[in-house]
Amino acid sequence: MFRALSLAAAAVFLMGAAEPDWRPLDPENTLVIATTKGRVIVELRPEFAPRGVERIKLLAREGVYDGLQFHRVIEGFVAQTGNPNNRDGGTSKHPDLPPEFSFRIAPELAALVVERSDAREGFVGATPFQAVSAAEQALRPDDPRLRGWGAYCPGVVGLGRQADPGTANSEIFFMRAPARRLDHEYTVVGRVVSGLEAIRAVAVGEPPKVPDLMLKVRVVADLPAADRPGLEVANVRGPAFRKRVEEIKRLKGPAFSICDVDIPVRLR
Repeated sequence: MFRALSLAAAAVFLMGAAEPDWRPLDPENTLVIATTKGRVIVELRPEFAPRGVERIKLLAREGVYDGLQFHRVIEGFVAQTGNPNNRDGGTSKHPDLPPEFSFRIAPELAALVVERSDAREGFVGATPFQAVSAAEQALRPDDPRLRGWGAYCPGVVGLGRQADPGTANSEIFFMRAPARRLDHEYTVVGRVVSGLEAIRAVAVGEPPKVPDLMLKVRVVADLPAADRPGLEVANVRGPAFRKRVEEIKRLKGPAFSICDVDIPVRLR
């Protein structure tokens, strides 16, 4: 089964004990994507990939993403889009980005949900991650930051690239199912918090015969107040979410994975 949480991990959870069970989305780091299959809302995570998140917001504000096709959609895997020429290899006018496959963040930003001898797993906001073990972390007492990387669970959003790790540019992909083999290989920029059913409904193909489209992509902060999504997301540091995770862990037993946990949302 699972080892008890380390003192550091327990401290992270205890700090969240008095926190509310729901939280608002940050308008500056939330995207609203109108697609031909419905609305998709993505919470971006600059803690994971500051340059990648800034690029996505820049392209959204420039209108680059509007009208682009989901040009590569694989059942049980991903839905790719974001290339201005609607096929793999297209780029924006901006330079390619360096890889942001891992991060170091203050421990209090994270909510650890399980610890194993070789790794820990948890969330920053709605986005799942895996981190080095407590034992490995302790080998660097001069740097208390949590060393981790995004976990490619359903709904996670990543930056596409070519063979060179430093070629991410404008392409984004949405996970239709878990594929942890992508961890450490592609930059994670956030996660779908509402509308994953739309991502799973887009036409399949490489390319699809009749591709679905991202009609409009907007940063919520740029929308009039009346047009902003009235959603709250489960606070992963709150008691209700922690209880939910423990129930899933009991059901799954040793097979438990961070990808077994979804993030509830509700209308405000």
